[in-house]
Amino acid sequence: MKHTRRKFVKTGIGGLASITTLNIPFFGLIACSSDSNNDVPPNNGLGITGVSVPPVINASAGSEFTLNGKGFKVGDQIEWISTLDGSKTFTTSIGSTTEASATFTLPTEMPSGGYRLVLSRSGETLALGTVQLNIVAESDIPDIEGMTIKGIVFSNGVGVSGVVVSDGHEVTTTDEDGIYYLPSNKASGFVFISVPGNYEVPANGNAPQFFKRLTTSTGTVEQHDFSLIETDNAEHVVLTMADWHLANRNNDLEQFQNMVLPDVNAMIDSHTAAGKKIYVLTLGDMTWDLYWYSNGFGLNDYIPYMNQLHSPVFNVIGNHDYDPYFANDRLAEDRYRNILGPTYYSFNLGQIHYVVLDDVEYLNSGGSQGTVGSRNYRERLSTEQLEWLKKDLAMITDKSTPIVIATHTPVYGNPSLDGSGNQVNAYKLDNAPELMASLQEFTTVHILTGHTHINFTVEEEPGIMEHNTAAICATWWWTGREGYAGNHICKDGSPGGYGIWEINGNQMQWQYKSIGFDTDYQFRAYDLNTIHITAAEFAPNASEDDMAQYAGPYAQPNSSNEVLINIWGYDDQWQIEVSENGQPLDISRVKTLDPLHIISYEAKRLNVGAQPTGSFTTNETAHLFKVRASAPDTTLEIRVTDRFGRVYTESMERPKAFSTAIT
Repeated sequence: MKHTRRKFVKTGIGGLASITTLNIPFFGLIACSSDSNNDVPPNNGLGITGVSVPPVINASAGSEFTLNGKGFKVGDQIEWISTLDGSKTFTTSIGSTTEASATFTLPTEMPSGGYRLVLSRSGETLALGTVQLNIVAESDIPDIEGMTIKGIVFSNGVGVSGVVVSDGHEVTTTDEDGIYYLPSNKASGFVFISVPGNYEVPANGNAPQFFKRLTTSTGTVEQHDFSLIETDNAEHVVLTMADWHLANRNNDLEQFQNMVLPDVNAMIDSHTAAGKKIYVLTLGDMTWDLYWYSNGFGLNDYIPYMNQLHSPVFNVIGNHDYDPYFANDRLAEDRYRNILGPTYYSFNLGQIHYVVLDDVEYLNSGGSQGTVGSRNYRERLSTEQLEWLKKDLAMITDKSTPIVIATHTPVYGNPSLDGSGNQVNAYKLDNAPELMASLQEFTTVHILTGHTHINFTVEEEPGIMEHNTAAICATWWWTGREGYAGNHICKDGSPGGYGIWEINGNQMQWQYKSIGFDTDYQFRAYDLNTIHITAAEFAPNASEDDMAQYAGPYAQPNSSNEVLINIWGYDDQWQIEVSENGQPLDISRVKTLDPLHIISYEAKRLNVGAQPTGSFTTNETAHLFKVRASAPDTTLEIRVTDRFGRVYTESMERPKAFSTAIT
């Protein structure tokens, strides 16, 4: 979709009846601990003290601004240095002062963005602080009968046309002057924009503020304006981080701070240093509703951890992000709306159209104020949401535009295999056919989901691929918990981790990233001759009968010279080659249990006298492969090639020991 920017030059409907400066709330792109920042040393040689630089300035181009502080002089020069590109600078002079302030005029050509302010006088310089400048549009938009929401979408004080605006039911676009009108019943409580490609919006901490809250009755007209910040995100990266489940238990907060955060931020920083824009998409279950009240850790408490990431974060609601005191879907998600915003919306990054959906209907039988209910739910998309989705996608006229759908619960279930080892897929989402029908016009669709704490991919419908991404928390933080296995592993044997989506124009590549490992760690190979899971070895405080319940095929010794390979990012475009003494071995795909997860979770629970929780126990998975060697002590050469030609290898010396430390 093409977007154009126009200045206001006409009057009448869609134009200007009068000119006023808009007072638009703006949230800094980096969270600030106070309402000002002051980098000025108290004993500087210029005698300037008490400087208070606000984190955000909302102003029209060429307007006057007053900066608080003592010691300023008329004629002092203030240089505005872009925080994104230090070669871009603008200069203004202080025109008047008082004992406690200085006033200057903003340069008319300076765009919105982050700036460092440096004052100079007679060859001396002084850093004053940093600020996010937001150049606002000037408008007074007339009412139109039947239209209850109106506004302007602008960038650097200029209206942007063709921007999609919605209230979650009705969908429209801005006119040539950036103005929109909506005949809204205000049922959703929001008006929001689908941020155009090559723009960003201001953020509250790390959360992009693409929405405004509706505050008046349906009979009252509200004006809500949106500011866009020009950027180049045609080449960008999205990190998909599913199932955080922060709850202040299992030393999860320490694990997140010490293990997850450094890994993710290092990835973000590396892409940023390479000049790429990077974003995080959460895929739901950032919290754990069961512990909102008993542990005092809910969505508000998630925010500071979200804000420690070095990038903007787009959030997705999961079934554990609902208020467990309400046995009503709408009421139970009000807390999410109040803290994080709409539960479904869309945005564009470069040439890619992203849509966030809410596919959970929270039932929570027995829930009431002061009482946590059963927290049960249905996996389905509401009718009103599907209708909105059709309207949103109708705005995409080029059906070759790649579409990315992000939602919490998967469309398909964990794949099975038929008798020939071919993948068999079945819908899990109640109304999956309706969702698929709405996507049929598009040639490239990727559906990103979480919820299961395992990895799998499905390509059942032409042009549509689901990527179910394993969990940030792995097995609900159990295996990484102090005193447990220390290996942070998911129920399918995948390490806890996240997806990396690299986009260049309309071309997309993806990869699963294991936390604590390099990106080339894409599989684990087991020597089944060395795997015999017994209580004596892995849970000495438990009985052999108890351990055998969970050990599955590994309860008995195996001397068949078989090797099991777990490839967590596998899809049918990957190639697997295994050779022994230069001779290729036959490879069969199997669906079974990953043995490492059994000794990392079930065995550890049994060993402390606790029953393994069903939801956390090892899942059968179909991204496992077997080969049979000719002898127990030969070296196997394993070569795995993903669909993008990236090659991962292991020279597997056998026997290969089996323990919770295996890689």
